[in-house]
Amino acid sequence: MPGDLPEAATYVIVGGGVHGLSTAWHLAMELEDRGLGSGADIVLLDKSHPGAGATGIACGCVRNFYMTEPLHAIVRESVDVWNYDPVLFGFQQVGYISCGEENQIADYERIHRSQNSVGYTSDLYVGQDARDFLTGVWPDFKHHTIDVVIHERMSGYAGTAQTVDGLISMCERYGVQIYSGVEVKGYDVRGGQVAGVETNQGRINADVVFLCAGAWIPAHWEMLGQPMALDVGYSDGTFVENKDMWTYWRLEEGEVYYDGPYYTADNRNPPVLHIELMSTPVHDAQTGVELDDNVYVYWKNGTERMERPGIQGGAMPIELGPEANVEPYGHANDEYQARPEFADYITACMGMFMKRFEGIRPNFKERRNGGIGAFTPDNVPIIDWILPNVFMIADSNHGFKMTGIGKLVARQVLGSQPVTQLQPFSLDRYAKGEAFGSGTTHSPWV
Repeated sequence: MPGDLPEAATYVIVGGGVHGLSTAWHLAMELEDRGLGSGADIVLLDKSHPGAGATGIACGCVRNFYMTEPLHAIVRESVDVWNYDPVLFGFQQVGYISCGEENQIADYERIHRSQNSVGYTSDLYVGQDARDFLTGVWPDFKHHTIDVVIHERMSGYAGTAQTVDGLISMCERYGVQIYSGVEVKGYDVRGGQVAGVETNQGRINADVVFLCAGAWIPAHWEMLGQPMALDVGYSDGTFVENKDMWTYWRLEEGEVYYDGPYYTADNRNPPVLHIELMSTPVHDAQTGVELDDNVYVYWKNGTERMERPGIQGGAMPIELGPEANVEPYGHANDEYQARPEFADYITACMGMFMKRFEGIRPNFKERRNGGIGAFTPDNVPIIDWILPNVFMIADSNHGFKMTGIGKLVARQVLGSQPVTQLQPFSLDRYAKGEAFGSGTTHSPWV
């Protein structure tokens, strides 16, 4: 870490997660390439250390299965970043398979068209072709009510600790100054913009501030004097008055030991698997008790936090509301551990769809696995200026996979023209009636 905090910096980045680190690295490259400066002009602050928030405990999936079509171009850019140095970032480009029911076919068709239109190669299978494809990958796959499948060839996953280390090394290579243990306590706002950032280590004057603070963004938003509720107009014509600007959701992810190994029919590391079946209940295989009336589950090989081989996966997050105790974050917070029934649910789903996982409940790794995220009014990222010299990346917990946001933001901030891929994620979409999804939906992923 550098020495004392400097008195001033051209660019101050608040938050050392994937967006803060990616923005710092790409901004440094852009400054150098354009002859406008160097990484020495950039100071990154993290109240604990880089990767201490959601980035460090994420499941690590890199996928592009979204109903919100503008996100497809963002993930397309992100895959290029992952492949800049896949070994350094720990990126395993094994693919991603999403499975749905007959009533989802039209949505899958639309997603498939959109993904391929931006160069994100995917294949679509329907009916018996979908079931044959799944059995071809996993011979012991049990189909239940699956009628449609998308196979994203460019997707995969990465180990979170390795990714953080890789991004830090890229920042250091370009001279970015990273300061751990520096907590932002407030902002000196004058004439409608930030003149300085007040920290527990003193003040630092800033020309431009990047807000990349993940679950802590609501607190920074409030420090900057921004409204905690908005009137939101949705693109489907619905309208919600005085909607909470931020809503916290509790994340549900964990690990299961498996000495299989977990490979495909041709002995390859398998794609990430996502299954969402809204009319298929999940039952405990031993007791027959219904655990949920629908399936929403994903899993992959994952050994970064495990003593022996195993599977890492998750389920639908749980809504908390507009307020939450972010401190302490993640595993250290007693309030936000995954529900006790999560272990029963994910292992029941695994056994429900693959014979090899039947009876695997005793292998669930009992450990602390909590985490929360701050979601936007329409559960889609906001990537925009919120003051004339404050740029915010609020990812609505889509973030780990989206390393490309930092690249696009660096281009926009230093360029003369708006970056097309970022325009749909402007803050003014709420006032313009262009919010994503619908005011009547309760799903956090759209």
